[in-house]
Amino acid sequence: MPVDVDAAVISNTRLSDDYSVLALAAPAIATHALPGQFVMLKTSRGRDPLLRRPFSIFQILRHDDGSPRGVTVFNKRIGKGTSLLYDVEAGARLECLGPLGRPFDPVDPPVLAWMVAGGVGLAPFVTLAEALIARGTAVTLFYGARRAADLHCAPIFERLGVSIAVSTEDGSRGTPGLITAPLSTALSAIPASQPLRLYVCGPTPMMRAVAGVAASHGRPCDVSLEQVMGCGLGGCYSCVVPARDAGGVPHHTRSCIDGPVFDATRIVWEALVH
Repeated sequence: MPVDVDAAVISNTRLSDDYSVLALAAPAIATHALPGQFVMLKTSRGRDPLLRRPFSIFQILRHDDGSPRGVTVFNKRIGKGTSLLYDVEAGARLECLGPLGRPFDPVDPPVLAWMVAGGVGLAPFVTLAEALIARGTAVTLFYGARRAADLHCAPIFERLGVSIAVSTEDGSRGTPGLITAPLSTALSAIPASQPLRLYVCGPTPMMRAVAGVAASHGRPCDVSLEQVMGCGLGGCYSCVVPARDAGGVPHHTRSCIDGPVFDATRIVWEALVH
């Protein structure tokens, strides 16, 4: 069950002029959070902005004795709300509701797990990597961005034992171009008999492209959709996405409670992108 807490800001680590990692004291949320779930965070104490913003849970924080302490969120300064979060100082208090949403399912983990992230789409993958590695899965992160300055937090994954392949559109780091090119090349080198699953989060066009690559190689693929949300509880219907049911019939589904994690084959990508 989600809980609504008045969370103290433990720290706000600015990674660049646009990116930061915000740590919140929220043990009640950390206790129950699963990989891929999110929180709805009020970005100010006032009424502007009025609505909360959704953020994937980036990390689970623990005390030295292992007990839950709180969570972190990975923030990119884009509009007013995210700019306020970028500037918030330690000691401030923010209303935080969570954990919310349908998580990834690492109960029956694959032998190989490839996570594909674009920009702030990196956010749900620390907790997922931890869960998969604990179950003996070999994890690789394919991390794409427009430029090297938009690549962050790789050491966190390296410390977990995650292999990392980087791609930048301007060629400033890693493989030049889109992340789908090295991903497709790598998939071609894996025998079809080798169990492998893809997990994707990032801009919608990137997720659509990766879903297509996965389908062409016959690989299962889960996507974590980045949608605007008003409530996070399924009441406002602001986050609906076009999808197909088990029989292939198109319908609209709420990404806040039916997602944000979906089987990529369920999403009607052509409708979502446009």
